Amino acid sequence: MRALCATAARVAAGDAKVFISGESGVGKDLIAQYIHARSSRAGRPFVAVNCAAFPDTLLETELFGHARGSFTGAYRDKPGRFELAHHGTIFLDEVGEMSLQMQATLLRFLENGEIQRVGATGPRVQVDVRVISATNRDLAERVASGQFRKDLMYRIKVVHLHIPPLREHREDIRVLVERAIARTGRPIRLTPEALTALERYSWPGNVRELQNVVEQAAWMSESDEVSLKELPEQIRSPIAGLLRKHERRRQLADDLYVALVDGHYTFWDHMHPLFLRRDMTRQDLRQLMRRGLSATRGNYRALLKLFGMPDSDYKRFMNFLAAHDCAVDFHPFRFEAVPSRTAAAAASAPSLPFDEVPGTLERQASTRRSGPAA
Repeated sequence: MRALCATAARVAAGDAKVFISGESGVGKDLIAQYIHARSSRAGRPFVAVNCAAFPDTLLETELFGHARGSFTGAYRDKPGRFELAHHGTIFLDEVGEMSLQMQATLLRFLENGEIQRVGATGPRVQVDVRVISATNRDLAERVASGQFRKDLMYRIKVVHLHIPPLREHREDIRVLVERAIARTGRPIRLTPEALTALERYSWPGNVRELQNVVEQAAWMSESDEVSLKELPEQIRSPIAGLLRKHERRRQLADDLYVALVDGHYTFWDHMHPLFLRRDMTRQDLRQLMRRGLSATRGNYRALLKLFGMPDSDYKRFMNFLAAHDCAVDFHPFRFEAVPSRTAAAAASAPSLPFDEVPGTLERQASTRRSGPAA
């Protein structure tokens, strides 16, 4: 990590675009702030944008701003994040989640540095801003699958910094624990057994997960000494540190699925906030959908009852999945056997017609308007 920070300090001296890669929770935002703080733009704004938190229409207005009257509810001119970061740095987090249309818009800005607010008719405005982007996705893989523009990847990837996961630099865990303890303001210390368990654990959530564990231990401990038994079960168990990435994801989806089916959680009260806080990834949500569709034999409407939602939330639920690219193809689950645990819930729900699969209604409507093919 010292070598990474040294490289980041050298990069800060220039104005080149920086691309930061790494798993969720490794601290990509901290490296971006580190570069900004050591650059000539340090006295100027540092503006961070989570690109995954906005659908396309909102992300464009968020980045470029909008003119008054450009759409319903636009009662005044609003500057975008690029304007707010003028002479400073903008950090585009989760840039790999952008749609192809939004990627084209961003590419045009990176080529000439000019912006125009949505709905504006005046001349374009020149903006001086350094762009730092980050993602936990493999951009080369997304380019190969046609989900990310190759020309945009080359534009943002002038300098590439990769942050390794915490399990690959376990020697830093004790230092990170000390800093996390200092942030809590409580004078606690961990026993040698507890520290050993922390070093042995694989940390799928990386530094963010470590900080949460330390903070929980600091406030839940009845004394100033935190022992092994006061740490979470997954850290105390030697097997927990050996789980592979896909096994951790499947385990999380399984745990959340059981909590939903048992009625301890509901989708909107628990899954939705977890996803927006990025404690749950798109892959986690897709895996959860697969578990549910397996139980309902590919019936999306049956998921409403299974996940604690009223029938009236069907469109809202499907729009949410479509907006975040988390809808799963139902076909593979149509002829699976229904697990006994959820058979009653699936059987009591109405069957989902094929024409109600997300996106199919729109395609059928378009076909009806244009008439049958010749």
